[in-house]
Amino acid sequence: MKNQSSIGLARNQSREPETEAAFSPGLEIDLAGIHFQNPVLTASGTFGYGQEFARLIDLNKLGGIVVKGISAEPMPGNPAPRIYETEAGMLNAIGLQNVGARKFLEEKLPFLRTLKARCLVNVFGYSTENYVRCVEILNEGEGIDAYELNISCPNTRCGGMVYGSDPKLTEEVVAASKRVSRCPLFVKLSPNVTDITVFARAAEAAGADGLTLVNTFVGMAIDVETHTPRISNVTGGLSGPAIKPVAVRMVYQVCRAVKIPVIGIGGIASAEDALEFVIAGARAVQVGTANFYAPETSIRVVEGLRAYCQHHRTHFSSLVGSLRLPEDQPPASIEY
Repeated sequence: MKNQSSIGLARNQSREPETEAAFSPGLEIDLAGIHFQNPVLTASGTFGYGQEFARLIDLNKLGGIVVKGISAEPMPGNPAPRIYETEAGMLNAIGLQNVGARKFLEEKLPFLRTLKARCLVNVFGYSTENYVRCVEILNEGEGIDAYELNISCPNTRCGGMVYGSDPKLTEEVVAASKRVSRCPLFVKLSPNVTDITVFARAAEAAGADGLTLVNTFVGMAIDVETHTPRISNVTGGLSGPAIKPVAVRMVYQVCRAVKIPVIGIGGIASAEDALEFVIAGARAVQVGTANFYAPETSIRVVEGLRAYCQHHRTHFSSLVGSLRLPEDQPPASIEY
C-alpha cells in the first residue's frame, strides 16, 4: 500500500500536465483602437486581395490582411520582368498594379468582409491630392478596419521627390489623409533614409495612429552575360530574410522615438523572426516575401507564437518591448 506522501506526489504529478494544458496564452492585441485576434498580418503586395490565398490557407486564422496597394484609379504596373530572386531575398518592381479604389470596393471588399481577419487597405498616390482622393473613395466602403499609407512614392508635383524621404512631405500627406480618413491610419515608412526616427516622428506629429516598418530597400541586379538589368525598371525593392537585421534595428529605434504602435516587417519567415521584432518593440508583425514560396508561413507564425507563449506561460502582450540591454548600455544607444 502506498504511503500518504507518495499518493500526494502522484496526484501532484498527474495535475501538472493538466495545469499546463489549462493555461491558454492570449495572442490578442489592440492597435489604434482595433482589436486583432492575433498579431500576425500579411503584408501588402505579397498577398493579393486575400481571396487568392483562400484555397491555400484558412484566412480566418490570420490577425489581419493588408491588401495590395490601392490607388484612386486603376494602374497596369510595370512591364516584365518585374521580379528577380536574389540571395536570401527578392527584388521586385511590380509598379503598384491594382484595380483602383472603386473596383476594389465593388469586387474585392465583399469577400474580405466575410473574414475574421481584419482588413487593412494599403493606399498610395503620386500627389497629396491623389492620396486624399483614394481615401475618400475607400471611405464609402464598409468593412475596412484601417488604412496603411504607402509613402514610398514619388510626388510628381515636387520633381519626383519621394514622400518618405522628405519629412515635410511626410507630414503633408499624412495630415491631409488623416483629415479625411474614417479609419485609423498607419503609415508605412521607407528604410531608404538616413534617420528613420525623423520620419516616424513626422508621421506621428501629423496624426498617424500607427506605423508599419520597413518597406523595401532599393536594390539592383545585373545579368553579366547580357549586361542588362534583371528587371525592366532597372532598380527594385529588396525584401526577404536579407533585410531582417536592418529592419529589426529600425523597429527598435522607432519604438523608442514615438508613442504610437509599430507593426514590424522585413524578412519574417518563422515565429522566431517575428519574436525579434516584438521583443524590439513592435506590437504586431507582417509576413511578406515568404508568402510567395510558402503560403502557409503566416499560419505557422501564429501557431509558433502560441506555442512559445504556452511554453513560457506568458501572454503575447507581455513580450512587446521586452528587450534586455547590457547594464552599461543606454536604452537608445545604437552602434554602427
